[in-house]
Amino acid sequence: MDLPVLWFVIIAVFWTGFFVLEGFDFGVGALHTWIGRDEAGRRAAINAIGPLWDGNEVWLITAGAATFAAFPAWYATWFSALYLALVLVLVALIIRGVSFEFRGKVDSSRWRSTWTATMVVGSILAPLLIGVGLGDLLAGLPIDASGEFTGTFIDLLTPFGLLLGATLLALSLLHGSTFLAVKTDGEVRDRALRAASGLRWAAAVLVIAAAAATWSLGGRTVLAAVLGALSVIGAVAAVVAIGRRRDGWSFVATAVTIGATVAALFAGLYPDVLVSSTDPAYSLTVAGTASGQYALTVMTWVAVVLFPVVLIYQGWTAYVFRARVSSRAALQTTIPAA
Repeated sequence: MDLPVLWFVIIAVFWTGFFVLEGFDFGVGALHTWIGRDEAGRRAAINAIGPLWDGNEVWLITAGAATFAAFPAWYATWFSALYLALVLVLVALIIRGVSFEFRGKVDSSRWRSTWTATMVVGSILAPLLIGVGLGDLLAGLPIDASGEFTGTFIDLLTPFGLLLGATLLALSLLHGSTFLAVKTDGEVRDRALRAASGLRWAAAVLVIAAAAATWSLGGRTVLAAVLGALSVIGAVAAVVAIGRRRDGWSFVATAVTIGATVAALFAGLYPDVLVSSTDPAYSLTVAGTASGQYALTVMTWVAVVLFPVVLIYQGWTAYVFRARVSSRAALQTTIPAA
């Protein structure tokens, strides 16, 4: 495997890891006001992801930075095309992050309801918009011979992009509800299970549709077929496990499903990195957009050293905060007004 291909795989791993880890954070943020019927329940839901969400979000930053460093031409075209959408993603992530930090700072129902609303909106918009942007890579955007985006914002709303965005949003909601079933107890856990039960069929249908569309649009390789099939198998397994109220297996199944859905996209995309809807000859490829050999070599050694450290850190964090969160204890962590 040459270095450009290796870094394409690494970037695919970053995006896959981002949705597996941050996906349940998005789901919890979007559902916390419904799953938690009172302040104690909502606080329990938020506290379940409190030690994890900001570390999980680093995978998004790393995916963008790795794309910039390893494939500058891909980064320039894709991020320029998505400029307006990226602004919306950043706003969604900002208001969501601020909501986690500010929501409990003042003992006021109006204050909490405001930050609750921003958390829900940010948690819904982020996976939806990011999913549309990822789907556009395979669906194709109007790119000319010089690699310039020649379309408008409307051109970003491709049918496959919208399908993938809706699929990743639905999977994030399902992933978040199964995570809360594992991490909480009492009424919050019961409502999380009910939410997962209500979401599972819609998510499964979207996964099947996304897998079929990915196979139809992308390179029909063995790896793409295996990953697409794995996403469907994971969705079916999630439906069964949720129906049997198997908390742990439900969470594992939704993790496999969302991870395989994203990975299948990149498997179907290769050897392109961004398809041109203007002319297939203008599509950006792995080989044509990669940085020089020296830059990729240095990046590879840095990744060899640091990537295991990141995995160990996140694994240790998950282990330390593995205990279930109770509603009573969560309410006691609310910070009163100064």
